[in-house]
Amino acid sequence: MATENVRIDKWLWAARFFKTRTLAADAVDNGKVKLDRDRIKPARNVKVGEILHIDNGATEWEVTVMALSDVRGSAEMAQKLYAETEQSIVKRQQEAEKRKFFKEPGLALKGRPTKRDRRLLDKTNQ
Repeated sequence: MATENVRIDKWLWAARFFKTRTLAADAVDNGKVKLDRDRIKPARNVKVGEILHIDNGATEWEVTVMALSDVRGSAEMAQKLYAETEQSIVKRQQEAEKRKFFKEPGLALKGRPTKRDRRLLDKTNQ
């Protein structure tokens, strides 16, 4: 954890925002990870105190870098690498509340829907 220069893609992988370093590098390339709202490159070194905006497809975070590491360790160790901002916590909780009330249309079906099931699904989606 006492590393001075860590690439942003390695840090994102070590902090467990992405499962692989390749996914982290692709996210940075595609603008899903921003430093102070600006796009960056995967080879950029991250520094303690910087604020990152991370969107991994499922969740969005705004975090402050607290420590550096280029080694993927345990989840407890990964959580020590960053601190989530208050606005980010509130926003994620609001999104989780919204998802509680959203019902997936085909959730009750088992297997492939029959013709009758398809008609019912289409009827409920209108």
